[in-house]
Amino acid sequence: MADILITVLGIICVVFVWVALYDSNRFVVRELKIKDRRIRKPFRAVVVADLHNKRYGKENERLLAAIREQKPDMILVAGDIPTAKPGKKLDVAVNFLKKLREDYPVYYANGNHEHRLKLYPEKYGDMAEHYAEALADMGIEPLVNGHAELAELGVVVYGAEIAKQYYKRFGKPEMDEAYLKKTLGAPDKECYTVLLAHNPEYFPRYAQWGADLTVSGHVHGGIVRVPFWGKGLVSPSLAPFPKYDGGVFREGDSVMLLSRGLGSHTIPVRLFNPGELWVVDFTPELM
Repeated sequence: MADILITVLGIICVVFVWVALYDSNRFVVRELKIKDRRIRKPFRAVVVADLHNKRYGKENERLLAAIREQKPDMILVAGDIPTAKPGKKLDVAVNFLKKLREDYPVYYANGNHEHRLKLYPEKYGDMAEHYAEALADMGIEPLVNGHAELAELGVVVYGAEIAKQYYKRFGKPEMDEAYLKKTLGAPDKECYTVLLAHNPEYFPRYAQWGADLTVSGHVHGGIVRVPFWGKGLVSPSLAPFPKYDGGVFREGDSVMLLSRGLGSHTIPVRLFNPGELWVVDFTPELM
């Protein structure tokens, strides 16, 4: 009996290792359709989040090919393209973004890793400066609590860089109702508002502020997806089975697209949880 149990456990372990290796090196394409009367003409965006220096192919050619296949009009970046690690090279993130920028407009909001590079120069040296210079050279200006008006589309894209306290582990600090308005200003209700906000935990506040579509990442799908149940196992704040783990969520008329991301960092494993590349089609809604 003991031999049978050991054999079964061994087979289960082998299966889990195989799935982890498989899922950690692949991604799937998911789609979301948005209709709104304020959108003036159809356009398509591809969402990239949480690459964390991951390579799909030597020069990320698999990922780039998948993006090009979607024929997007723009790229929405929801943060954490590099990984904040002392001495870690930025080449993968920079080269990937450079190739994207050659073909598409890129609207980029920082994640906690980009933010961390700026906050702690004593730890990361001049990594933040080098990264900022590389982005500027390729014509990408991160939306650091700023916005880009796309008047011809009837859309405004905001980028939120919330304070480091909102990434605290072991607990979720409350965000004051007025925080986002003070940080971002008030959105124009005559335009469709897209908010790139890396941390999804504050989606109710984003919706209250006036985001029509929030684009987030950060949670990596919970690292492990529980089979059949489909829930993510743990959030970066170490909360078990987080409410916002991946997919599409709603607060009234506000929608959040939460990407499970494309890479990983501290725990370099994805189990039953392949990376995600999201495609969003925006179309006018006829009155």
